[in-house]
Amino acid sequence: MSDSQVPSSSGQGAGGRRRSWAELLAGRVKRQKYNPERAQKLKESAVRLLRSRQDLSALLLEVEGLQCKKLCLSNLIDCGSSEAHANHSSSFIGSALQDQASRLGVPVGILSATMVASGVGQICAAPVDPSHPVLLTVEQRKKLSSLLEVAQYLLAHNMFSRLSFCQELWKIQNSLLLEAVWRLHVQSIVSLQELLESHPDMHGVGAWLFRNLCCLCEQIEASCQHADVTRAILSDFVQMFVLRGFQKNLDLRRTVEPEKMPQVAVDVLQRMLIFALDALAAGVQEESSTHKTLRCWFDVFSGHTLGSIISTDSPKRFFSHTLTQILTHSPVLKASDAVQMQREWSFARTHPLLTALYRRLFVMMSPEELVGHLQEVLETQEVNWQRVLSFVSALVVCFPEAQQLLKDWVARLMAQAFESCQLDSMVTAFLVVRQAALEGPFAFQSYADWFKASFGSARGYHGCSKKALVFLFKFLSDLVPFESPRYLQVHILHPPLVPSRYRSLLIDYISLAKTRLADLKVSIENMGLYEDLSSAGDITEPHSQALQDVEKAIMVFEHTGKIPVTVMEASIFRRPYYMSHFLPALLTPRVLPKVPDSRVAFIESLKRADKIPPSLYSTYCQACTTAEAKLEDAALGVRADPSCAEEPLGQLTAALEELRASMTNPSQHDVISAQVAVISERLRAALGHSEDDSVEIAKVQLSIDAPRLEPREHTAVDLLLTSFCQNLMAASIVAPPERQGPWATLLVRTMCGRVLPAVLTRLCQLLRHQGPSLSAPHILGLGALAVHLGESRSVLPEVDVGPPAATVGLPVPEFFENLLTCRTRDSLLFCLKFCTAAVSYSLCKFPSQSLGILCSCLSSGLIKKFQFLVLRLFPEARQPLYREDAASLSWRPLYLPSADWERAALSLWTHRTFQELLKEEDVQLKELRPLREFQLGLWRPHRK
Repeated sequence: MSDSQVPSSSGQGAGGRRRSWAELLAGRVKRQKYNPERAQKLKESAVRLLRSRQDLSALLLEVEGLQCKKLCLSNLIDCGSSEAHANHSSSFIGSALQDQASRLGVPVGILSATMVASGVGQICAAPVDPSHPVLLTVEQRKKLSSLLEVAQYLLAHNMFSRLSFCQELWKIQNSLLLEAVWRLHVQSIVSLQELLESHPDMHGVGAWLFRNLCCLCEQIEASCQHADVTRAILSDFVQMFVLRGFQKNLDLRRTVEPEKMPQVAVDVLQRMLIFALDALAAGVQEESSTHKTLRCWFDVFSGHTLGSIISTDSPKRFFSHTLTQILTHSPVLKASDAVQMQREWSFARTHPLLTALYRRLFVMMSPEELVGHLQEVLETQEVNWQRVLSFVSALVVCFPEAQQLLKDWVARLMAQAFESCQLDSMVTAFLVVRQAALEGPFAFQSYADWFKASFGSARGYHGCSKKALVFLFKFLSDLVPFESPRYLQVHILHPPLVPSRYRSLLIDYISLAKTRLADLKVSIENMGLYEDLSSAGDITEPHSQALQDVEKAIMVFEHTGKIPVTVMEASIFRRPYYMSHFLPALLTPRVLPKVPDSRVAFIESLKRADKIPPSLYSTYCQACTTAEAKLEDAALGVRADPSCAEEPLGQLTAALEELRASMTNPSQHDVISAQVAVISERLRAALGHSEDDSVEIAKVQLSIDAPRLEPREHTAVDLLLTSFCQNLMAASIVAPPERQGPWATLLVRTMCGRVLPAVLTRLCQLLRHQGPSLSAPHILGLGALAVHLGESRSVLPEVDVGPPAATVGLPVPEFFENLLTCRTRDSLLFCLKFCTAAVSYSLCKFPSQSLGILCSCLSSGLIKKFQFLVLRLFPEARQPLYREDAASLSWRPLYLPSADWERAALSLWTHRTFQELLKEEDVQLKELRPLREFQLGLWRPHRK
């Protein structure tokens, strides 16, 4: 606008000349007293008027000059095809804005900020790709880049107001794209924090961010060509939210108004978590849009997203806050609901997305911190029992050390409960123990064992006073209407020990429990001898339960050599079930093996104890004779439906294949523990074992010369061992043993429970009777398996191999030593290969461990055998070994198809750590009697 173009409001001035607007204002200033406050208000009003009414596209055309008249905002956005042109346009626009701002009396920073904000709005208002509603198109991205180059020039020359720009930008919030906001941050126009803090409505900006982040998460997997951009946007936003929302408040005495940004950050993260938890509670469908959104959002808890801020304390506080929200969100379930429903909340049945979130939270916090946090939440807040108990399951599955931590915590809860009759502590303790026991003996002791240990002796929690006894039985009685028959069975079969003068309390409770079982149409007389607490439903068919009881009783008999106490008690106190169901299941006719097996021995023991009626035993023997005459219709043991047998084995095979796929994928290493938990569950199903194992294996008994397995055990164990060998080969291709993660330890732990006798029996068959026929991958895998079993020797039972070995029990490492014979040339070479594989794997797997730990994994006899074989087969090994002769040990040549066992054995022999191991074991050359043959020259080695 030009002064000459503004008419005077008072008509003609002096001399008939029209006065300009400036002259009119100057005259008014002379006539009125100057008021600074009024002048400031007038200036602010003028700026607001210009900002709301000014046509920015036409503004540049008002600047005099031919070149200025050709320039408009759309041209400015479209320009920037070359750096020189961009610099020229930026400087030209800056000059034009300065000139126009001086004419209008407006700060150039405000004018330029309004112009750039309007340009961003025009770009975002253009049609977008409907498949990516929060991302810019290629054309939009190009235009925005040109505009931001101008903004950077204006910033560099102090001609740009960030505050005004933010305020103008939020006026077009509904059309603003999330990528445009992010690019303003990346190109240092205005930071995300500054932009968000300028929003006048914290609730509004939180809702806007939540909607856009949901859209972004949903599109990340679908937008392959934009994957880098979308992940960068999400990562930058999350890092800012975590840093600002969970920063440590150093000055707690501040009285100023709290900053907006931390509130916005916490609000957005809270909205995303609540959305995720609500979706999980509603049952989100796999591969739905919501499922994709949750899967992407839970990935932000990984180190990949938070990597740049992981060194601060903010991520840990964020994870702790998130865990609290998970445990306390929507606490609609009561403790009584948890008692009834907790079997459905085990690790294997929890939604995979939730277990994945738990595992990511576990990375940042130690098991001690997790248990302490859980304890604090339960003591101070109302909780969602489904989330609490599924968290307990995940804890015991993912952390072996969590078992003892939970036991100690439960012990404190029980002590508090009985000390002051605290019902809440009692409920929490029972729910936590039952939930942990659902995951099986490899993760936690069985509920029956815990109940017997807690109340089965005079030292139990209830033994201090009558008040404690009354409290216990009132608590158990209140649980009866909600209890599963399985838990009632435990309480009846293993009742608390009470003094005789208080026995009426126990009798009243047992009567109430039996009444409840009658209401559920579960006959106490038909109840099995061994409970299965974690099955999906209650077994009401006594014959099916009897088959399981027979298998468990035979297993106990194998381990102890004695008739189980439970069977003896049932033959007296539960005679109807024993006679009508247990004995018929045990005495099922079959073809008797030539070498009597454990079932035959168990039956003979019962007969000698007069626990089998003579007529029933005679009928059984006659039926077995008939079955032997018709071999084509016979089967070992009880014939199972083939369709029922194949399904568990197929599920076990699928679970083992999923584990191998997870091992070889670095991004899936955090799910290995979950996969092993699934394998453990499916292995029990394949073997027909119950999920709650109350049998403690004292000693494994097997015949080393004639080891036998039932067909079902043989198939399942072969699947397990084959998978272990294949996994070792696959993992060795990716990384050396010391960097292969915990998969081998976790998988071997599943072999240390009920399946251990079958595993050791199969290993006896393979190593002692089929060793020379095994391939190199089998030898390497079984050698590594021997090392990991030796690693767990402290928790494994001894093995009684019978004659000709010593009658005393052998530790598992020494058991492997007894399986290796050197009677023939083939067996001698196999023994060398196995010893080389086992010792090499132990040194590669535990390179930084002490020699004492290495010695515990391997028996001294196995090391002696290796030393004997090397010295016997390789003359160069008998030469003095100097320090400079020490060779490096590599696992790689062993798992290659053309494994050179001679080179591998000599490399191991000259390895410095192995030589130190020999000294630790005190295996000296003079101690080996066969070495006299070397000195006399009576034997010439055969080289292969």
